[in-house]
Amino acid sequence: MDNGLRLELFKQYNRKDVHNIFDPYSPFTSGSGTWGIHGIVKIPNREGYVFFVTFGQKMLGHEFEEEVTEEGVLTWQSQPKQKLSDAVIRTLIRHNHLKNNIYLFLRTRRINPTTKKSEPFTYLGKMAYLNHDNQREAPVYFKWQIINWEIPSQEILERMNLQLTASGRETEGEGGTLQETDKPSRSDRQNGTSTRGFHARHVNFAENNDRNQKIGIQGELLVLEHEKSRLIANGRSDLASKVIHTSIVEGDGAGFDIQSYTTDGEVKFIEVKTTTAGIQTPFILTSNEVAFSEKHSDSYILYRVYDYNHKIHSGSFYTLKGDITNKVNLEPTQFKAWV
Repeated sequence: MDNGLRLELFKQYNRKDVHNIFDPYSPFTSGSGTWGIHGIVKIPNREGYVFFVTFGQKMLGHEFEEEVTEEGVLTWQSQPKQKLSDAVIRTLIRHNHLKNNIYLFLRTRRINPTTKKSEPFTYLGKMAYLNHDNQREAPVYFKWQIINWEIPSQEILERMNLQLTASGRETEGEGGTLQETDKPSRSDRQNGTSTRGFHARHVNFAENNDRNQKIGIQGELLVLEHEKSRLIANGRSDLASKVIHTSIVEGDGAGFDIQSYTTDGEVKFIEVKTTTAGIQTPFILTSNEVAFSEKHSDSYILYRVYDYNHKIHSGSFYTLKGDITNKVNLEPTQFKAWV
């Protein structure tokens, strides 16, 4: 059935519209049934979900804490009676955005004060699980990243009556610096965090957004300067002058981003992976990059730059040395196919 409806970012939809997009052959009853009233709707015959989110609601004495940040992070709570052990909650915690979709339809009020009619929902795109509070339940507290987030125009924000929350990381730290840290453990990323950690302004996810390429280059520039400064500080200005920003000089495809040196003059091949998000954030490696790390394991280093703040050009990093297949969990996300 082609009813002419299409999903478009920031377009308004009522519940019947959304039903007619995802489940057009089932009956729809306004104000009742799965599509007419539920906040979470499983899409028939597949693993995806639709989230209908209305800010400012109260239920069973619970007042929901909800917001969307400037970085596109949604704070959201489950139904008041749901616990961490509930099957649907465990499914949401295990959500893998690479394998199934969660579609977000958001409104900031149920009734429009001017028209006195039910407010439509605005489609904000697909979401990925970020984190949950492992100390609170009934309801369970979640954070979700809106994938490919772009801040709506001021006109749309006013139409939605949506005020984005500042990230809280605008001016922290000194500009143009890299702070080295220990690498994270390889424990389960979905154990959740404490209530204190949950409230922190810290994003744990970022990929596939329009800013990634620019952010990637900025991260490479930080590492480039870091490498030169390291060599100069160790009395090897001669080697610092020979450091090459390979990805700029040759373009992508070499299998690494920067050619640098040890203080003994041995070549180092450096790959840089940068996100604005936290230390546990997954990052993308190409098959060429993985193969290069295997072939040149004695001279290969991956700089993982995270919490990059583009406003002050600073971030934190850890390094992974040698064959990358022995250092990280690799999950295939796409395949080249032929018959």
